[in-house]
Formats: sequence, C-alpha cells, structure tokens
Amino acid sequence: MLDLAILRKNPEILKENLQKRFSDIDVDGLIELDKKVRAKKAQLDEALAKRNSISKEIGRKKAKGENVEELLKESKTVLDEIEILQKDYKNLKDQFMKRWLLVPNLLDDDVPVGKDESFNIEIRRVGDIPQFDFKPKEHYELAAELDILDFERAAKLSGSRFVVYKGDGAKLERALINFMLDLHTQKHGYKEIIPPYIVNYEVMEGTGQFPKFIEETYETDGQYLIPTAEVPLVNLHREEKLKEEELPIKYVAYTACFRKEAGSYGKDVKGIIRQHQFNKVELVQFTAPQKSAEALEELTSHAEEVLKLLGLPYRVVVLSSGDIGFSAAKTYDIEVWLPGQGRYREISSCSNTRDFQARRANIKVKGKNKKTFLPHTLNGSGVAVGRCLVAILENYQQKDGSIKIPEALIPYFGKDRIG
Repeated sequence: MLDLAILRKNPEILKENLQKRFSDIDVDGLIELDKKVRAKKAQLDEALAKRNSISKEIGRKKAKGENVEELLKESKTVLDEIEILQKDYKNLKDQFMKRWLLVPNLLDDDVPVGKDESFNIEIRRVGDIPQFDFKPKEHYELAAELDILDFERAAKLSGSRFVVYKGDGAKLERALINFMLDLHTQKHGYKEIIPPYIVNYEVMEGTGQFPKFIEETYETDGQYLIPTAEVPLVNLHREEKLKEEELPIKYVAYTACFRKEAGSYGKDVKGIIRQHQFNKVELVQFTAPQKSAEALEELTSHAEEVLKLLGLPYRVVVLSSGDIGFSAAKTYDIEVWLPGQGRYREISSCSNTRDFQARRANIKVKGKNKKTFLPHTLNGSGVAVGRCLVAILENYQQKDGSIKIPEALIPYFGKDRIG
C-alpha cells in the first residue's frame, strides 16, 4: 500500500506511475473519495467533541445540584448523530480502502517503460548453451521414457495441471530442495522457516495478493492456500515493531505453492512448466530503506548461484513497467535455457517492494535514533524447483536417453545419472 500523502500532496506522481503501468485506475475519483472520508471524519470528531463537552457540563451541573434535563436531551440527540456519522464514515472509509488497495506500487526510476514482456531488457547471460549432436527432447518426453513423471494418474487424482513424481523423479525433486536450502542457509546466511501453507485474508492482503488476485487463489473455509512462501514469510512480522539492529532479516523456506492459473488456458499444457501445485524455495529479506537496492542485487545473485552451481545456462532481465508485478518497485527475472523448447524460461523472479508490503502488513522498525520507520521487503525464488528439474532433464539429456546429474547435486541425489 502506498503512503496516502502521495495521493493528497503529489497525485501527479501517482498518475504518471499508473500511466507507466498501463493502468486505468481513476486517481481523481480517489482524491474526491478521500476528501469525502476526511470531511465525514471531521464531522464525527466535531460531534464527539460536542458529546464530551456536554458530558462535562452535565457533571458540573449535577455537582451543583442543578437541573440537567435539557442537557440530557441534547446529549441523546448528539449520540444519535454520532451513531449515524460513525456508520457513514465507516462505509466511506471502506469504499476508499477497497479502491486504494488496488493501486500498485511506485516503480523505480530505472524500470524500463513498455506494455509487456517484449520491453524487458536483458542484463546479462551466464553459461554456454549446450550443443547436441541429436535433436534434444522436451522434459515431458524424457520423463515419459524414464517413467519419472506421471500426468495421467495425477489427472485421475486431481485433474489437469497436476503431476505425480515417481522414483528418480521424486528423488531428484527432493535432492534439489535440499541442495537449495543448504546453499542458502549455510552460505548465504538465511534462516530456514517451515510456515503454514494455509493463511487468512489479512495475510494475503499484507503482501498484495488480495484483493487484486483473489480469483487466482484456492480457498478453504475462509482461509487460503499460499501461492508462494513469500506470503507467510513477509507476514511473520505483521503488526510487529522490529529493532533496527535486527536488520537485515533473511528467511528461506521450501513450500508447495498453489495457483489456479486463471487466464492461462492453452499455455504450457504439456509438462510441469505451469502447474496448479508446484514446489519452490523462496528467499525473503527485510532491510533498512537505504540498503534495499543493494539487497536486491545480492538476493538476485543468491538465486543465480543455484543455476551456476548446477551448470545451467541462464540470463537475467529487468522487467518492464507493463510486465512487473503489482507489489514490486523493481524486478529481475532469471530465465533458464531449455534446449527442448529452444528458448529461455523464467525460473526465478526477484523483487524489491520497498515499503509497500510493510505498510500493508503494519510492520515497523524502531531506529537506533528512537524514530520509527518502515522496513523494505524483498523476495525471490531461490529457485522454482520443478522448473529447475525441467532444466536439468533438458540440458543434461544424453543421446541414449539417460540424464546426467550435475556434479554439485550428486551428493544429494546419490548417483550420477538417471536411466
């Protein structure tokens, strides 16, 4: 959530930001509604002050033994007025917040402007694209031949866009999770967390998933399956006041993630690129405001190291204003090379949300100078486990149909090839 001062004092900044994001949110309508909220609040405050004044007067007159009948009648009238004003104020405030919570974060100045992913800018490429003396297959073809992924039985259990990992497929997924968790905890200094997979509405609202993306989410009895571990990790400190000396706070978690993938009909139907349930290792940091830009570079490098150690070629792109996420001020996508598809595909998205999530989740920091400020939060996949498995299958496939295991992963997997 943005600071209301931006709407009240610098609405042109907000309009310019929404124009860059190709959003049609009515800023002038928000300004007018905010004025109505504040005017109603002023009326309510005036009525409350009047009630207090009458109450004091009644007390004084009673102490002197004077008649207070007229004052009691006036007090009743004011109390009735307050009841109406409180209801009107709440209704107006709720209307405003419903719209204000749909306003996306302000973009950093160096975010490229463009309507979609075609305007993303490549920052760097790392690793050599493998050359094959045969036509490389896609991961689902390899998986079928090796009998390590089962889509038919998953469909029988749960429907489309689910998968059953079998044998070496399950073992490889588990090996990747443990490899990533060890890397981030032992080398990069993250504290491992195992959070709940089901959270309440306020938690989803705190990171910006709600209300905008509520249709993407699986609900159960008024609670929600997490779309990413970012949600519980950021909200671990909701409604808390941290100490500045605690920063930076760095968390890592492996969780299953659940997304309806509404609007993706027909995209990536085959394989495990786009699933309703998938595994991900997530990185989250809480930093001081002046250090978050540097922290984004660090967090991105931590995700990149997973791919470097596994010998997977990838590139890093900075997302354009029309492709960036709702809560992000700046985002780097890491895209791994998939020989079967002959293109790069996203495997990690690393974002600086600045104070956008902290304000929504009411997370504050008591500074060393005793002043309170909002921390900046950052998140990134470290990395998407299923897509990493896909990349290994496709990049390490052999002519005989077997899959070599990257050297760094052998201690976790227990052997050097599948098949």
